[in-house]
This record gives sequence, C-alpha cells and structure tokens, in this order.
Amino acid sequence: MDTKSKSLLATSIILLTLILDQVIKIIVKTNFYYGESVCVTDWFYFTFVENMGMAFGMQVMPKVVQTMMRLVFSGFILWYIILLVKANFKNGYIICVSLIFAGAIGNVLDSIFYGVIFSESTYTDVATFVSVGEGYADWFYGKVVDMFYFPLLEFDWPSWMPFIGGKHFIFFSPVFNFADAAISGGTIALLIFYPKMFGESFLVFKKTVASERKDLNA
Repeated sequence: MDTKSKSLLATSIILLTLILDQVIKIIVKTNFYYGESVCVTDWFYFTFVENMGMAFGMQVMPKVVQTMMRLVFSGFILWYIILLVKANFKNGYIICVSLIFAGAIGNVLDSIFYGVIFSESTYTDVATFVSVGEGYADWFYGKVVDMFYFPLLEFDWPSWMPFIGGKHFIFFSPVFNFADAAISGGTIALLIFYPKMFGESFLVFKKTVASERKDLNA
C-alpha cells in the first residue's frame, strides 16, 4: 500500500471513530437523565454518567490544564501518525495509533464544547442543545459523557479475608465511552501485536527530529 493509501486509511479510521463516539454521546446526552441505566443484558448496561477528568473518570489536575495537555498530547500523536505513514509502516500499526489519537480527540471535544452547547443533565432533566455560551459551563469545562457499563462478574468477598472481607466486588466497574475503548483497544493491540515495531517507530522519530534540526542549523 502506498503512502497516499495509508494516509487515507488513517484518516478514515480517525473520522469514523470520532463520528461514532460523538453520535453515541449526543444520543445518550439528549435522551437519558443523569444516572439513568438501561439493561441490555445481565452483563451490559447503558448507564449515563459524566466526569471532569480523563479516561475512566480520573481527575489528576485542574480541568483547563488537563484539557490543554490532552491537546498537546493529541498533536504529538498526529505528528507521529504522519511519520508512520511517510515511513510506510504496517497498516495494523497505523490503525492502532489512529484509534488512540481519535479516542483522545473524542474526549477533548467533550471538554471543550459540551459545556457551552448543552444544558445540564440532572436526575430530573434531560439535556438539550442551547445557544453557544448558554450551557452549563464555560469553554474547556465541559464534562465527558460515559455510558458503557459491563458488570461481567459480581460477588462478595468472604468475611474472613482481611481488609476486603464482606465487601462487594464488581468486574468491570468503571463506566466508559467509545473514545476510551478506542484508546484502550489501540494501546493493548500495540503492546500485544507490535511491541518490536513500537521501538522501531521511535528510531524513525529520532532520525526525523535529527534531520529537522540539521536543516534548521544549515
């Protein structure tokens, strides 16, 4: 496959992932009350929650700083994808990295825009689109929409066990979205199927950086 075809492949994966992620989020956001849960099977629920942080609801720094860092990280991944395409890397590897990039951008879009274009989701009110600036938060303060809940295994720990005895255990307990799944799936696939290629790609990265520095100093 030539460079143009690989570029089209990466672009298609990114756009498809972003569109699916945003369509699912908007449908859930505009049709579910906050905390509402719909049982699909005993081990799969649509459960609408929101979070202010990164993947799976983690909050490790101020919201604006976190969003800006994700933008910088996404920009780096995009550059990395461009290098991979130019270096004619395997399609599978490019797909994995494209999924990670699309997932990162998908959650960034929530953080940047959702606060200014949606009314607030509550336990008694379903969110609606509003005029820009009349939403529930300022720019960059939007909440990330999550909806997939997979309680595959539930049980109570035996009472005789120290620290966790008698406590209820659920696997898998975090509620996540399609963007989170793209990031996780892409990362896991890279580690399983392309561990050596990951190292090789950074050799290409180093050579590119060295070449650009040489051109700037020329």
